[in-house]
Amino acid sequence: MANSYFQFKQFRVEQEKCAMKVCTDSCVFGAVVDVSGAIRILDIGTGTGLLSLMVAQRSEATIDAVEINQEAAAQAKENFVLSPWKERLYLHPVSLQEFAKYNQQQYDVILSNPPFFLASLKSGNAAKDSAKHTGDLFFEDILAFAQKHLTKEGKLYILLPPTEARHFAELAPAHELYLAETIEVYTYINGQCIRHIQTYTFAQPSTITTSQFHIREADKVTYTSEFTELLKGYYLHL
Repeated sequence: MANSYFQFKQFRVEQEKCAMKVCTDSCVFGAVVDVSGAIRILDIGTGTGLLSLMVAQRSEATIDAVEINQEAAAQAKENFVLSPWKERLYLHPVSLQEFAKYNQQQYDVILSNPPFFLASLKSGNAAKDSAKHTGDLFFEDILAFAQKHLTKEGKLYILLPPTEARHFAELAPAHELYLAETIEVYTYINGQCIRHIQTYTFAQPSTITTSQFHIREADKVTYTSEFTELLKGYYLHL
């Protein structure tokens, strides 16, 4: 059973009310996103608020976080209020579609770890299904929102399994967004690629930058040096 909270060096994430708990690939995602110089950031489908808190720690940006699930939204708001950056974190307990109706902001960075299993069977757990499947929040909605509300030089970051990532990349050009970089995240060296961290921009690159990131060594236990370096500002015991 997952812990009711996850303690980081500078903040704590309570998660007992959320279907999707803090996980390693989300932590990698939150640490990888480039928020240097960002003035305003949007976190789509914030869940516990993890990604918003991670980017708040290393930026001065104002951060809007959207979450449709009311229990998760309430939990994220609690986590924001208890954090050192509560004055810069704003929770919107609505769907992205509803948020789009009243939002007037432009964002330097939009990031999302969205519902993703397009072809998977649902679990029967309604809260977890909503969090993991593209039922309430569609890829097209994310792209349409980014097309309208991303600054000219802004970046859209998204975390998806490989199959869904390829599908998202196929949809993006119709919204004038182009895949610029992919980081393939592996569970361990010589292990399985579990996620793609993708970066999209309005400028179409001549080539797409691709790299690999390994969480653990081949022994499946020891964190790699790249993981330790990336997460040492967050994890307690690194």
